[in-house]
Amino acid sequence: MTEGAQFRQTVAGQRYEVFHTDCPARGVVDRVTSRWGIWVLISLRSNALRFYELRESIQGISEKMLAQTLRALVQDGLVWRTVEPTTPPQVTYGLTEFGREIDEPLAELFDRITRRLPPREAG
Repeated sequence: MTEGAQFRQTVAGQRYEVFHTDCPARGVVDRVTSRWGIWVLISLRSNALRFYELRESIQGISEKMLAQTLRALVQDGLVWRTVEPTTPPQVTYGLTEFGREIDEPLAELFDRITRRLPPREAG
């Protein structure tokens, strides 16, 4: 069986076959736009955060989901991870260059949405 175009290295002017189910870019897009992926990226856009800081900044996310989301974003090359050899270990996360490139349009989308929402009622 021959390899499909979606697995070829990109050459100037060529792109992955993103609408093909086997395209590797689809997995990255799915993880970035997942329920929690977008919030992790937006939370890290200003500065690196420790795991517990991320958990507190993203209301409603469980430790398990945060860990899974971070693991996937690190594997995709969007987030970096460093571990301080302390007891307990201090784990810090931040955006890679690729993550910052992806975060820019996500932050713009988020900003556009929040600008268009009606003002919140004081409550």
